[in-house]
Amino acid sequence: MTSQERHTDNSHSGTRPESKTLGVAMIGYAFMGKAHSNAWRNVASYFDVPAFERKVLVGRDAEGVAAAAATYGWAGSETDWRAVLDRDDIDIVDICAPGFMHAEIAIAALNAGKHVLVEKPLANTLGEAQAMTEAAQAARAQGVQSMIGFNYRRIPALALARELIAEGRLGNIRHVRAAYLQDWLADPEAPMTWRLRKDKAGSGALGDIASHAIDQVLFLLADQVIEVSGRTHTFTTHRPGTGLDGGLEEVTVDDAVWATLNLASGAIASVEVSRVATGQKNSLKLEIYGEKGALLFDLESLNELSFLDSTVPVREQGFRRILVNEPEHPYLGAWWPQGHVLGWEHSFTHQIRDFLLAIGSGTEPSPSFEEGLAVQRVLSAVEESSAAKSSIIQLTGPPAGSTTLEGA
Repeated sequence: MTSQERHTDNSHSGTRPESKTLGVAMIGYAFMGKAHSNAWRNVASYFDVPAFERKVLVGRDAEGVAAAAATYGWAGSETDWRAVLDRDDIDIVDICAPGFMHAEIAIAALNAGKHVLVEKPLANTLGEAQAMTEAAQAARAQGVQSMIGFNYRRIPALALARELIAEGRLGNIRHVRAAYLQDWLADPEAPMTWRLRKDKAGSGALGDIASHAIDQVLFLLADQVIEVSGRTHTFTTHRPGTGLDGGLEEVTVDDAVWATLNLASGAIASVEVSRVATGQKNSLKLEIYGEKGALLFDLESLNELSFLDSTVPVREQGFRRILVNEPEHPYLGAWWPQGHVLGWEHSFTHQIRDFLLAIGSGTEPSPSFEEGLAVQRVLSAVEESSAAKSSIIQLTGPPAGSTTLEGA
């Protein structure tokens, strides 16, 4: 199935591609668990997907996970993810746990023959990501699928942007600017959280939101990063702790990141991310400049794409607003009449749809763990470059199974 077919096959007609009812287990029920639960609850109401049942929600706190399971519509709850992998009625494991748990759970689930969806970034370290990818490759040979959750690929406006670039509407891409800015840590008195501890989160803004920005560069351009230079910085080095003494705890991850990426095509991308950008709540801005035109996108106006065609006479040039809300646009045929906009949460519904269709058809979903590994290599190179005081880090060759125009 091609990228275009996956995006536009929205009808409810025809036979479901999978006759077996798939049992789903989800691990983690906080922020991402809530978003994924909403997608699992709604996907079959709008898209033809293989039949599935939301069997069990997994979390460490028995009372908390039981309450979340009842609220989010899961049939049951469990505190031991290993016990879930032993169940014959579980076919899919959706991992929404913190990054330090990704590798252990994903590898065990794949080895148990379960299809795996894991939230980004793939892992906390490059070594863990490599091990996960090797497990995914071995499992794929046995018909077991895996995918990483870069949900922004499923925003219709960004899917359309990729189509326009692939069609050559921008010509050769020269440079890209990607800025993902938030401010939830702008207050130096904001308390400690697991996301500020390197042993739990792996990194700060780098893994949390730069991973999204870097993946968008690779996704939109269907390209590879060959050189990286970067800098990371922590503005608030200590924050109020969560212990009874109320003392300060050391922040061991970055607050903000700047990076320059040289791509195999010759294009250059600049990436800037921050979780201390005062006044910015969840602002992902993408600018793609080619020899024939340009595209602009802002996550805070996620139904819109700005397009400039520089091949028309200068007197007619200028950015025009495309409201990405027509049935002909990616994913939109299943939803509302024109002009009735979609939200951030729909990207997760589209993600679950594509994952289920891949399982049902026996095809490899995208983004694959190999694609997640490609992003992880860039994240690691940014850290290495920053530690070496702005040296350029060479990335040698794309990983096997990296993003291609047909397969993404």
